[in-house]
Amino acid sequence: QVQLAESGGGLVQPGGSLRLSCAPSAISRPESVAGILAMGWFRQAPGKEREEVAQIHKGGVSRHADSVQDRFTISLDTDTMTVYLQMTNLAPEDTAVYYCKAVVVENWVHTDYWGQGTQVTVSS
Repeated sequence: QVQLAESGGGLVQPGGSLRLSCAPSAISRPESVAGILAMGWFRQAPGKEREEVAQIHKGGVSRHADSVQDRFTISLDTDTMTVYLQMTNLAPEDTAVYYCKAVVVENWVHTDYWGQGTQVTVSS
């Protein structure tokens, strides 16, 4: 199993920047961490469904939602399997709980693991 630990959320003014981080915790099974195929960030605003923000494959290929293109950048440190989300030019509509996800493949079985979420609030 993989337990994900997120950090970096907080309150920021419109136009500001934040960087979110997410990594497998020390209690994660090493075999499961080795099976991480991709990681990503999702967000859920009050009263809305959870939506994909960005995902990145361990080989480096990434994709970003149209709503964050050119403002957010996802990256992955494959030595520690830490995924980052650099967020710039933040707007009030980016306010949400941001969740980290890891896609793990073990014995041909795909499993998604989620972090507990970190709050991002954009407000003046």
